[in-house]
Amino acid sequence: MKLSHIRDVTAVVEHGSLRAAARHLGLAQPAVSRSIRELEHELGVTLFERSARGVILTPMGELFVRRARAAQHELRQACEEIDQHRGVGTGTVSAGLSTASLLSLLPRAIEPFRRRFPDILLRINEGLFTALEKSLKDGGLDFYVGPMAETPPAQEFLVEKLFSNTRRVFCRKGHPLAQARSLAELADAIWISTKVTSFDTAELVPVFERHGLPPPRIGMHAPSALSMTVATAHSDLLMMLPEQWLNAPITREMLTCIPIREELPGPSICLIRRARLPLTPAAEYFSDMLRRAAAGLVARREEPEEALC
Repeated sequence: MKLSHIRDVTAVVEHGSLRAAARHLGLAQPAVSRSIRELEHELGVTLFERSARGVILTPMGELFVRRARAAQHELRQACEEIDQHRGVGTGTVSAGLSTASLLSLLPRAIEPFRRRFPDILLRINEGLFTALEKSLKDGGLDFYVGPMAETPPAQEFLVEKLFSNTRRVFCRKGHPLAQARSLAELADAIWISTKVTSFDTAELVPVFERHGLPPPRIGMHAPSALSMTVATAHSDLLMMLPEQWLNAPITREMLTCIPIREELPGPSICLIRRARLPLTPAAEYFSDMLRRAAAGLVARREEPEEALC
């Protein structure tokens, strides 16, 4: 098996057809077709099914491509790691960050990183662990920082807790429940839920059960904090978000924080990466800048301050 075989297969998958893959690679289409046939012959399986609309992976092809992509990422990182140890500060760092991490940690991490590695391409994928886990497994992401689902990740990952988190309840400006002081006063409200956890109800139901209240009524599932914010600002729906959203401009302009007295612990913010391989020097430095930002956040929390909500 040649590296060109792996390159050609993944190019066909990414571009949807032999012709498009050949154009991307700067090769003749027959050369790409021949490369695919050689690999299929060596493996003894069919990787693609041909159709009038292009090509699609067979089940065996899906198994192969999953490993092939991981191999490509590892080879790229190996080359970048060698370059960075030689003092050549080029390459790519790919990090998955939740919205809470973007709001609270990235502003204090990005400038030190840019000063140290000005020629590194920084790729930020915004999302939650449940959505980014696959990319983390196959090496498409160097690491993830954000809340973790209630089920611990597989043993192939290292999990480092950065800080405990709390949540706040938000509503639209002028909402009739804007001055509520307890969860009990919000018992009849309708809520938005998202997918921090594996199950939509697992995010809110335990909070109400902990305080002896019936399960909240879920009126909407939303894929992101931004969609939750927009929906809440234009309806009577309520939502819980990490407290990092208190200082976000969109939140201050569109929403009101309901000053309930109960504490609302949220999922801890963690740094998660693959266990078996080290990060490149640039990725390690960026993750360290995020750690320092998290430590600064914890220190500021311990200082006495006026109540925010």
